[in-house]
Amino acid sequence: MKDTLLIGLYALLAGGVVGLAGAGALKLMRGRSILVHVLVLIAVTVLAVVAGVATVAQAMFLSAHDLWVVLVTVTASALISLGVGAVFGSRLAAAAVWAQAARDRERHLEAGRRELVAWVSHDLRTPLAGLRAMAEALEDGIIADQATVDEYHRRIRVETDRMTQLVDDLFELSRINAGALRLMPTTVPLGEVVSDALAGVAPLAARRRIHLVAADSGWPVVRGGERELARIVSNLLINSVRYTPEDGTVQIAAGQEHGHVWLTVSDTCGGIPEPDLTRVFDVAFRGERARTPAAAGTGAGGGLGLAIVRGLVEAHGGRVGVRNIGHGCRFEVQLPA
Repeated sequence: MKDTLLIGLYALLAGGVVGLAGAGALKLMRGRSILVHVLVLIAVTVLAVVAGVATVAQAMFLSAHDLWVVLVTVTASALISLGVGAVFGSRLAAAAVWAQAARDRERHLEAGRRELVAWVSHDLRTPLAGLRAMAEALEDGIIADQATVDEYHRRIRVETDRMTQLVDDLFELSRINAGALRLMPTTVPLGEVVSDALAGVAPLAARRRIHLVAADSGWPVVRGGERELARIVSNLLINSVRYTPEDGTVQIAAGQEHGHVWLTVSDTCGGIPEPDLTRVFDVAFRGERARTPAAAGTGAGGGLGLAIVRGLVEAHGGRVGVRNIGHGCRFEVQLPA
């Protein structure tokens, strides 16, 4: 019984010394990565066991040969334990990094949702107040002359169309974010999609004296959802026309190289500030602080067009980006060939 107590005392003293040293090391390493802390904890645990076994073995007055056998065995076990611990520690650290990234992404999405609610609430409340005022004026007979009545009817229709577009954008974005978007891939001639999109945006460009140019670059064929591809091209064109000053130019081109199809929309908007280049595809980002809707007829939306573009492009397995060129910027889409 006395020998057992002595053996336990020796083991506790040896392990305690190693444990105190490990605690000091952890204190000095405060602020380091979780992987470093995990490796230190594993090393302290293994070394405490090794120190306890080695101390007890020496206290037992073993022969030199037996003591050497014990030390070699313990050392080999310690090395294996450290190796296994390092592998699991690295996996734990990777999982922690992934979890932190997921939390950061969730916070970013939550902030985007709050901002989206604020933008949409304003963009719906403002035209609704105007619609109500015009409807009440027409209902009460305050407006008498036919020209003003016709103008009120036109403005009601324009505001209704704009709110309908905003609701459609919200529905499309919700499908993308919820993972409910289901593509129906077909072989789509990109030239036809671009031609239809140009025809759709032509009236808006004409009102703002924007020159639309389709480069003769040999339009490729792409595999994807025809409706979604049309939405991508249309949103990019509308965005460029909206932010290009009058008498500016918007050019679209496409091609195929290195196993992918590319499409670019270039404009003469004057360029995007560098801090905003990474945010243009965020939900509700418009490149300006003001939330007041643009004048009717400018094609202004709820700041959702480019966010929808990114979602649809990524749903096709592609990517989209933007960079400044000369007196404007260029949006670049890459899709699998």
